[in-house]
Amino acid sequence: MKTIQRFALILLSATAIMSCRNAEKEAQIAEEARLRTIDSLKAVEAAKEAELAKQRTIDSMKAVAAQQQKTVIIRENGNTTTVEQRKGWSGAAKGAVIGAGVGAVTGAVIDKDKPGRGAVIGGLAGGGVGAGTGAIIDSEKKKKQQK
Repeated sequence: MKTIQRFALILLSATAIMSCRNAEKEAQIAEEARLRTIDSLKAVEAAKEAELAKQRTIDSMKAVAAQQQKTVIIRENGNTTTVEQRKGWSGAAKGAVIGAGVGAVTGAVIDKDKPGRGAVIGGLAGGGVGAGTGAIIDSEKKKKQQK
């Protein structure tokens, strides 16, 4: 009889130990599932934020384009005259100014002995390169508009 009691006690102990291990595994699995859910929610939120930022950029670009195409209406003595707004700077002019500025700063930094000389040389070189680049971009835009 004692052998049966010992066997039952061992069997009961083994079952209790296995139950504890299963509970630990289930808790670990549940925690991992919770973390995966949180990660997926964060990923969805990041994707939504990126889409909103993209849409804000598109809206901003549309607003700038609409502003550039606005016309001015002049009313005098009952007569209405529509005048197109000036186009603004060409790409070549913008490129020249930006290139000259960047070139001047870079030249002054590089030529530490005589920063004035470096700024002048860098400004001239940058202005020329910027004007050329801007002219190329202008011609490409003109080709796209003609198509």
